[in-house]
Amino acid sequence: MLTVVPVTPTIGAEVSGADLVNLDDAQFEQLHEALIAHQVIFIRDQPALSPIQQIALGRRFGPLHEHPAAPHLDGFPELFVIHTTRESRIANGNGWHTDVSCDERPPLATLLQLHVLPASGGDTLFASTYAAYETLSEPLQKLLCTLTATHASEHIYRGRYADRGVDDDGRGYPSSVHPVIRTHPDSGRRALYVNRAFTTKINELTSHESDALLKFLYAHIERPEFQVRFAWTKNAMAIWDNRCTQHFALWDYWPSERKGHRVTVQGERPYYDPGFDAESDSVRSVTSAPSHLRPNDSL
Repeated sequence: MLTVVPVTPTIGAEVSGADLVNLDDAQFEQLHEALIAHQVIFIRDQPALSPIQQIALGRRFGPLHEHPAAPHLDGFPELFVIHTTRESRIANGNGWHTDVSCDERPPLATLLQLHVLPASGGDTLFASTYAAYETLSEPLQKLLCTLTATHASEHIYRGRYADRGVDDDGRGYPSSVHPVIRTHPDSGRRALYVNRAFTTKINELTSHESDALLKFLYAHIERPEFQVRFAWTKNAMAIWDNRCTQHFALWDYWPSERKGHRVTVQGERPYYDPGFDAESDSVRSVTSAPSHLRPNDSL
């Protein structure tokens, strides 16, 4: 059996005893349960998975998602090459976001293994959007549950990968409308589903109202109390649930190199379940959250 040790009480767990190339069904089920319970899991001391092995592991979680813009490994359209060098114009993930939320069916989960690391730096931060929702006041929770937001990508992807040989002339990039609060299909918990990268507006509000509310929500999601920080080691694997997390890959290691392979699992269309019982045992409501995690007037 695998050993699962929480990194923080809110989000993240280290998993040991796993051989990701040879997981049996019982171990995979335990790995999946750890992901649902902890939102992001970290597995160290792995061999460098081949593209075929990493794709096979990803498919155990479900059908795979293909990125609408990023370059992939030749012959493997499901495999996104993460690579930052001295010459890079951008570093993937260097800002708070959840992966490809502009898609009609955004990724369920992401599996990233890094093979080349800088001598220091390059950590990834993860934030729990469960905690962000559950620590809002009840009146604001109720309002947000009635709202939808537009998630667009033209402003992000157009020309983004030109230095890596991607010609996107004539290509269109996705835009979708999703609920501001989504219900997780496995845990039943509600999560705040807006992010700085892709969310452009809350549709039911005026532009001034939308801008002000989104500014508050972003700052709230990014509170340190809701975060875990992962210091990578060579060939470690991080698996995160995009339905209830955001992440930020720090680019503090220039001019060093950082390289790895990413596979994402196709998700469902985000939805909000109005019949959900906010006082169920599976959810910590705002009234039962520790006082230091309740709404912070200083924000």
